[in-house]
Amino acid sequence: MTLAGTLLKPFFSVTPADLPPGAAGDAASARRMRHVVFTVTECCSLALLHPRGRSLVPRLDAYPDELRGFAYEGAGVGLAALDHWLPWRRRVRRFVAGAGRPYRYAVYLGAGMGLARMRRDPEGCRRRLADDVLSWAVLDGYGFHEGFFAHRRHVQEQAVPPHLSGYGARVFDQGLGRGVWFATGADPGRMTAAVDAFPESRRGDLWAGIGLACGYTGGVGADTVAALRERAGPFGARLAEGVAVAAWARHQVGNPAEHNETACSLVCGLTSAETAKVAEEALRGVPGDDVVPAYEVWRRRLRIRFAEPARR
Repeated sequence: MTLAGTLLKPFFSVTPADLPPGAAGDAASARRMRHVVFTVTECCSLALLHPRGRSLVPRLDAYPDELRGFAYEGAGVGLAALDHWLPWRRRVRRFVAGAGRPYRYAVYLGAGMGLARMRRDPEGCRRRLADDVLSWAVLDGYGFHEGFFAHRRHVQEQAVPPHLSGYGARVFDQGLGRGVWFATGADPGRMTAAVDAFPESRRGDLWAGIGLACGYTGGVGADTVAALRERAGPFGARLAEGVAVAAWARHQVGNPAEHNETACSLVCGLTSAETAKVAEEALRGVPGDDVVPAYEVWRRRLRIRFAEPARR
């Protein structure tokens, strides 16, 4: 156990009182959100207290397959916190270069959450990861934290952290969309109202984040997914883009889920395995960051693939 981890652990605790009203009810969707949030929180504590890969990984792998991505996401939260206080260790980068590599997307999401919790700029962490494509997920994790734990400021008041600009602000909005999924208990009407209140220029990225949460987190049935697909309207390809990334993330580590199968079928018109294959193929030949960031090249290929004319 580390002294720094012991000191940091209370700062990362989450209680039911910290949850937005939409995630605190008794509906099945709200229960699912709480289960995920507290899994992430538990595994953040594990990483703070047992940060070495050889002791951390067996603890994370003890979680059921379907929840394991959230376990690694929680580890990313804790490791990023330790990196802030002990920057010479670079625990996140070392972890994803080793035992955590299959789950690096989830670890990056968690790292962004950890940095948001500490009110730190996520861009420095993203650059140090030296992963042009997936490291942008750090900004997504940052946005999720603010959309969930600071819902009033960043969703209702639509504030963007002043240190984010350009593409970083767009990926922040993708995370914000995931936060909306959780904070509304995945209610299609409330999600649509929240997104429609934003300027149109931000809605596509918000819908992409909702798609990722729909495909990865789930918590709702086919009727809700179908309603969401209809409500996305002109942003249907952005919703599908997020669902496809979720399928890719799950199939990368061999833990597909029934809710992902449902989302892929209804939103992407493919099976979960087929959707994951599309996302994997879209990753091939993605160039490094340039005028158009590598992550955006990948996501753009997906939204073009799932644009309405191509799905008919």
